[in-house]
Amino acid sequence: MDKLIPLPVAPRVPPKVTGQLARLATSVLAATLLAACGPKEPVRIGFIGELTGNSADLGEAGRNGALLAVETINQAGGIAGRQVELLARDTGSTPEAAKAAASELLGKGVVAVIGPMTSGMAKAILPAHDAARIVLVSPTATAMTLHGQDDYLFRINWTTRDNAMLYAKHCHERGFRRLALAANQNNRAFSESWANEFQRAFEQHGGQIVGIEYFDSAAESQLPVVEKLLAPRPDALVFVANAGDTARLAQQTRKLDQAVPLVAAEWASTGQLLEQGGQAVEGLAIVQQFNADDPSPHFTDFHQRYTKRFGRAPAFASVLAHDAATVLFDALGRRDGDTPLKRTLVDKGPFQGLQQTIRFDANGDTQRSAAIALVRDGRFVRQAP
Repeated sequence: MDKLIPLPVAPRVPPKVTGQLARLATSVLAATLLAACGPKEPVRIGFIGELTGNSADLGEAGRNGALLAVETINQAGGIAGRQVELLARDTGSTPEAAKAAASELLGKGVVAVIGPMTSGMAKAILPAHDAARIVLVSPTATAMTLHGQDDYLFRINWTTRDNAMLYAKHCHERGFRRLALAANQNNRAFSESWANEFQRAFEQHGGQIVGIEYFDSAAESQLPVVEKLLAPRPDALVFVANAGDTARLAQQTRKLDQAVPLVAAEWASTGQLLEQGGQAVEGLAIVQQFNADDPSPHFTDFHQRYTKRFGRAPAFASVLAHDAATVLFDALGRRDGDTPLKRTLVDKGPFQGLQQTIRFDANGDTQRSAAIALVRDGRFVRQAP
């Protein structure tokens, strides 16, 4: 017969210790219930753009547009009861700085990122987003090298090809047949794509590009560039650059030629162009991606709140970044369970922006209407289509 082994007898717990454990258990339960009823973890969304450097006006306008959208949705209760937290990071002026900023945001656990604002920076950080499977929604990147790719980049704006066709038509209708271009080499992903697409479209209208000069934004003077552009006596000059560079090119041009018409790529369409260009940019033609004079209550409310919040009127980058943010909020609200955000953005559209409906194709590309504006009395005046 097997020998029975007596079970160990638990030591007697003093009543004082029992009471302490009971109180501890009660405290833990209360803390757990309190945590369950406490504030929910915020939805973290990143913003990445050039907040310092030559394109800081574009980055600041984009950040402000996104920030206003965040403040608006938080006032309305957030996304499924969770507040939205916007983490903004500066790309600086180099791809290396942009990659570091993107890595920092991804390390913070963001569910998506708004930005960047230029095509060059988009190319720099996209591989990291693809690897992390985190959606990147750029308000303003337009280079054709970013178009038609099955990646994690979604674009609110249309492409350089679309813009170039609009510009080519405008130039042809104004009687321009011979044009010279100055293009920024610091954001060459955009400027080269734009110049190539514009040349192709303009030549289809029977026009001719008589010179293209790529320049460095850091150069002390752009006068030598302008002298080369004017040498073949073109009908007009076209600047493919940011607002600050375009303003400087216009001023240098007016020192040498008071009459030659000026055209600028949409990249320059910010208040900085008007402020720094002054009289030199009067009459300049530029594409506008939104209607600043839209009288609709929805846009008027946005315009008033933006101007009050930031002390200046919204630029095109403000509007497109606001659209990027609201599209993300809407998609996060519509997402079914664990469905990837990338899939939701494609399948659950269209989404309503400030002035236009946004629908993404399978590659995250979209269409957008735009119109030519002329600088008149220090403001952009939209022309009839």
